[in-house]
Parts: sequence; structure tokens; C-alpha cells
Amino acid sequence: MGIVHLRNPADGRVYFDSKKVAGKTSTSMEAMRALKRRLSNVVYARMLADQKRHEAAGPGGHSGTTLNPA
Repeated sequence: MGIVHLRNPADGRVYFDSKKVAGKTSTSMEAMRALKRRLSNVVYARMLADQKRHEAAGPGGHSGTTLNPA
């Protein structure tokens, strides 16, 4: 996932380049490790948000639904 982010000039590439400029240049592996950590944090946060949304969902898995017909 980190390598794919480096192919395009998007957030991942900007983050990687900023880490290299900040001194993580020992073989670019430190900058890559930092990018991977950042990506794993983003994925984990998304998983937590999805879990909270799932727990808040009503019957049938849809938020706002009830078992009582209107």
C-alpha cells in the first residue's frame, strides 16, 4: 500500500518526501516505515468508525430503522 502511494503526487507521496527532508534518509526505509505507520493508523481509524457506525445501526443493519411500522 505504501509503494502504491508513492507512485502519485498525493498525500502519501508528500508525507514520504517530508520525512526524507526531515532527516529520515538512511536508505529511505525510515521514511517508508513512517508512511506505512501513517497508513495503518488511517486504516485502523476507519475500522473503528465503521464499528461504531455498525453498533449504532438499527435492526437490519440500517441506521434510523425500527421494528415498528409507521
